[in-house]
Amino acid sequence: SLGKVVLGTVRGDLHDIGKNLVGVMLTGAGFEVIDLGHDVVSERFVDTALAENASIIGMSALLTTTMPRMREVVELLKQRNLPGRIRTIIGGAPVSAEFAREIGADAYGYDAANAVVRVSSLLGIRVSG
Repeated sequence: SLGKVVLGTVRGDLHDIGKNLVGVMLTGAGFEVIDLGHDVVSERFVDTALAENASIIGMSALLTTTMPRMREVVELLKQRNLPGRIRTIIGGAPVSAEFAREIGADAYGYDAANAVVRVSSLLGIRVSG
């Protein structure tokens, strides 16, 4: 595979259609996807990425009230000295590139196809299209 991606919808958020689509597209592009489902506690993203030796954590949120959980995951990576080793990408209707910058996430995907481009780019993989 091109790399391992841990994917999930953050704690408190039960919406996973968008996240599922990202998972399908990443798998189709040649990535190994570990899908944690929805309502995923912040520690579980990090623990799973470490256990599975994944390079990327992808987080989705559809509710503005659950967006702060994304910051929690980024902060946990910092606390464990892992930024750079495990990169983060975020997405979902209320999420923006500006919010990604604000919380220190490595990338923002505005839709499923763009998420594949962004993940590839984080891993230094060139994609056509």
